[in-house]
Amino acid sequence: MTVAPPATLDDARKVLDSIADPVSGQGLASAGLVQGLVVREGRAGFVLEVPVARAADYAPVREAAERALAGLPGIERAQVVLTTQAAEGVTRARKGAKLSEDPQARIVPPPDAEKPAHVRHVIAVASGKGGVGKSTVSTNLACAFAALGLKVGLLDADVYGPSAPKMMGVDGEPSFEDGKLQPLTALGVKIMSIGFLVDEGRAMIWRGPMASSALRQMIHEVAWGSEAEPLDVLVVDLPPGTGDIQLTLVQKLRIDGAVIVTTPQEIALIDARRAAAMFEKTATPILGLIENMAGFADPAGGPPIPIFGAGGGKAEAQRLGVPLLAEIPLEVAVRQGGDAGLPVVAGAPTTTAAQAFTRAAASLWDRLRA
Repeated sequence: MTVAPPATLDDARKVLDSIADPVSGQGLASAGLVQGLVVREGRAGFVLEVPVARAADYAPVREAAERALAGLPGIERAQVVLTTQAAEGVTRARKGAKLSEDPQARIVPPPDAEKPAHVRHVIAVASGKGGVGKSTVSTNLACAFAALGLKVGLLDADVYGPSAPKMMGVDGEPSFEDGKLQPLTALGVKIMSIGFLVDEGRAMIWRGPMASSALRQMIHEVAWGSEAEPLDVLVVDLPPGTGDIQLTLVQKLRIDGAVIVTTPQEIALIDARRAAAMFEKTATPILGLIENMAGFADPAGGPPIPIFGAGGGKAEAQRLGVPLLAEIPLEVAVRQGGDAGLPVVAGAPTTTAAQAFTRAAASLWDRLRA
């Protein structure tokens, strides 16, 4: 008996074009309604973006599209996310030309947020801008929690730039058992990342709704713990900024608190304040601030060289009224650990940076238990 080859993107577009758009009469793909189509490893899905006024008309279309994708060879699971197009334009404030905020960002507290099953505590690690070492902090905090004897998970929520697989030295594809994705494990940490599901270096060209849908699945459709062995701490590595992914997280995931990561210079602190403001507006406690790249050890034995300035993190923590959890120095071992897939806490635990991460994790755990 000949087994049909797995479905391709072209196969998916073809079956989707057999479903008529109720507005134009064209097939869904030809009408430009198929956004972010993915066909990979037994899964297929896309975002069906439609006008707000016609959303109800497209509910049966979404169901038909899911059935069509599910019927393709090798497809075990199909998902179509129905979303609506927002009205064009922006609202101007009465004075000047400042943009109004997204009303969804004002939800206090999030009405339907909940923790994943069998997870006791959730910590989000965030920054207002990229390049400050947020993923380095996330992976090292996770390893430090594990070294304290805790059951730990790491959710790499940076859908567009996943770092956890490389930085934790783990590769592979999660299995799907009993209706749940099974996270991979490295260094005593359970890990889930979109990086396990796509090829390294491949660009994730997804609109916000598709990325948010992927994040929701990684939150609630993963076997983080069990009734017999619940997870003590789930560390969530957020992407930089305050956009769709961050709002999805704080609205759908009940968080015990957030850790803000910054570097000492003012340009990074400005964006750190934006991240802090987002968590405050969504009733998420800020557990503390970590200043990364706090100084470089002088090879001649002198005092640390403040390449990015000094004291900015401490001053910002005082302004926010939160603890300064750690000042992480610039050390070669930190960079080497990230590149080698062995975070400095696990690979070089006696270094100044590793000890600072360990103290920060111990302080956070004390606050979570309080």
